[in-house]
Parts: sequence; C-alpha cells; structure tokens
Amino acid sequence: VLGITGPKKAAKAAPSTGKSARYYPADDVSRPKHSRAKKHNAPKIRATFTPGTVCILLAGRFRGKRVVCLKALDSGLLLVTGPYKINGVPLRRVNQAYAIGTSTKIDVSKVDVSKIDDSYFARVATESADGEEGFFANDAAKPAVVSDQRKADQKKVDAAILKAVDAAPLMKNYLGSKFSLKKHDRPHKLVF
Repeated sequence: VLGITGPKKAAKAAPSTGKSARYYPADDVSRPKHSRAKKHNAPKIRATFTPGTVCILLAGRFRGKRVVCLKALDSGLLLVTGPYKINGVPLRRVNQAYAIGTSTKIDVSKVDVSKIDDSYFARVATESADGEEGFFANDAAKPAVVSDQRKADQKKVDAAILKAVDAAPLMKNYLGSKFSLKKHDRPHKLVF
C-alpha cells in the first residue's frame, strides 16, 4: 500500500488491506449530472401537414377555424395563418396534435415564410413594476400590443395567400366557415 496516490488507486487498495486509504481529495469531486438535453429531436410531422394544406384547429382560442398550413417549424410545431382578413387567425404556431389536416390544398409556393421561425414568436421581456406591491396594484389587464413588424409580415403573407384563395372557387367561404359537429355526425366516419 506504500506509495499509492490518487483516488482510483486508493479506492482499489482500501478494501484489500483493511486500512483506510492514504489519499483523500481536498474537495468532493463533482460529477456532472446526466443530461438528455442534447438528445431532443423535433417530433415527426404527420404526412397530412404539407405547405398549403387547409387544417382545422381543434383547441385554443381559434378552435373550429379552418387555417392554411405554411410550413413545419424546427420545434415540431406548424406555422399556420387564417388568412387574417378572412377568418381572423393571425400567423401562429400550432401543435399538430390539435389540428386535423384536410385533403384541401392551396398553392402557397409564392408565399415567403423563410424568415419566420420559432425565435420570431419569442416573448419580449417587459419591465415589471417593483416587487409584490406593483404586481397586485395593476389588476387591470393590459391589452396585447402587436408589433408593427408582425402586422407587416401578416399583410405580406396574406396578400400572397389571398391571390391563391381567390383563384379557387368558394375557397374564401370555406376558410371563413367554422367546423362543427352536428347532432347526427359520426366523427369516426368523417373523411377530411
């Protein structure tokens, strides 16, 4: 056991001799915790969601609305728009679990959404009032402020989609109407 140094050798020698190891680390050696953070892959996008597919939203504020799928984002969410002028749905990210892809398609090849990604939808940090008192003092809900850049992007995207919508007969009415189930509808037999 003489001359043994280092944590690995000391750990090997200790049980065989019955004596305690001569080497003790000055500080506890910290081991990095196992992380799966780098292994996250974006969910697989269902085959029904291709750019130009008309989708039906199933949950959230715009449930029942028919929207146009523009592309799948890196996070696995779908980028959709109403168009806003037709049914009031803005450029928005939607989880594919809460959408139904229909067989109806619109030509969106002329729509440029290359600069819109997940970071585009990141929230901006707002200056909050100081402390607890400030939190409870302002009980009045502040209206959501939409940036001028978002409005400009919405107009640009909608302009290109509206041309394609106007080209197809009754498409404007179809996108403007809400989807709902009536009394004798069989959801499991519906073909979208």
